[in-house]
Amino acid sequence: MPFAVVGLNHRTAPIEIRERFAFASTEVTDALAHVLEGKGVAEAALISTCNRTEFYLHLTDPDEAIPRVIKTLAAQAGELPKPAERYLYIKHGPEAVEHLFRVSSGLDSMVLGEVQVQGQVRDAYEAARGLTGTRQAVRAVFNRLFQSALSVGGRVRNETRLSEGAASIASAAVELARKIFGSLGGRRGMVLGAGDMGELTLQCLVDEGVASVMVASRNMVRAQRVAEKYGGESVPFADFWNWLPETDILITSTAAPHAMITLEEFRRRMPGKLKSPLFVVDIAIPRDVEPAIGDLPNVFLYSIDDLEHIVTANFERRKAELPKAETIIDEEVGKFWRWYSGLRAVPFIRHLREQAETVRQTELDRALSQLNHLSEADRRRVERLSRDLLKKLLHQPTSRMRAAAEDGREHDILETARFLFGIEEDGAGEDAAK
Repeated sequence: MPFAVVGLNHRTAPIEIRERFAFASTEVTDALAHVLEGKGVAEAALISTCNRTEFYLHLTDPDEAIPRVIKTLAAQAGELPKPAERYLYIKHGPEAVEHLFRVSSGLDSMVLGEVQVQGQVRDAYEAARGLTGTRQAVRAVFNRLFQSALSVGGRVRNETRLSEGAASIASAAVELARKIFGSLGGRRGMVLGAGDMGELTLQCLVDEGVASVMVASRNMVRAQRVAEKYGGESVPFADFWNWLPETDILITSTAAPHAMITLEEFRRRMPGKLKSPLFVVDIAIPRDVEPAIGDLPNVFLYSIDDLEHIVTANFERRKAELPKAETIIDEEVGKFWRWYSGLRAVPFIRHLREQAETVRQTELDRALSQLNHLSEADRRRVERLSRDLLKKLLHQPTSRMRAAAEDGREHDILETARFLFGIEEDGAGEDAAK
């Protein structure tokens, strides 16, 4: 089969293993160049995110290429608890094309319907296109493949409700914040504790336009790292009360064994009634914020249970959209595969047209040499007539040849046509599309 994907994702390996296989953005070009240096790979692209590392390959010799790609992945990962092959999957042919389309559509994501993954596919495509020189990573076939994958992702999002509603705790928090504030542009956020979930929620808020962020944690090294990542400011944990009156959105995710924000302390530290809404997302277990604080005027308090209810409801709705998404993907895989299969007829069609054009030109020259009395305008009319006749004569056989190739019936038909027209076989069809 001419296509393959070799890689791993959140289903085949835990995060501590996936991290070992991941390629930094600065390493992608070298990894692709290395894969293309050997035999058997015509085109390649690499998707590497926190949830997956996958080489997509257009192959001329699978037996030569795939073991080398596995070695490349194993070398990147280094020493592992198990052999690298135990974490990897290999998909071939239409199954590999379908896999890419599912990835781009958010069907193969940890969060069903995730929208960020389409941008990751686009980034991988652009990075591969950036590899120039004698070993280009992307030529005609992968151009068509990845453009189709991005188009499929767009169709799934436009024609289904797969991406509607919160699909994760972080996106549920953002959805609620938008209901309270409308636009989040210009709002001020604070994360208390800076755990992984808190950071992810903070990232979603920043993506929605929160103007400034503050990070308070007992681990000041982590607080500084998270703050710098999102263009914010880190403060000592003990000082967070000083900044809370200026905060619109508070995310708490500490590992404290008891509530860090009690009703009594809140009333003492936040004098008078709040004049503007305070949105509090408590995703800590046990909870960081006493529930009674949510009863205060202008305080909107949500726990991780509240967010999980939203995620669950939206997930059930998303699952109902899966059949529609699967139908779109099946349709687009078939469309791409028919296009690719049709390339097998291209060399024959090209040679047939070249041979016919040689005959046309020869006979035209012979005829015109005996028609010296014709004006220049008449000579052009004769030439145009010969071209039009040739075009009409070749239209039906070449169209049917393409259709036969798309349907997988090209072998016997091509052999017969080559015999009838005296045209020898000429390499792989996809070469004609370069």
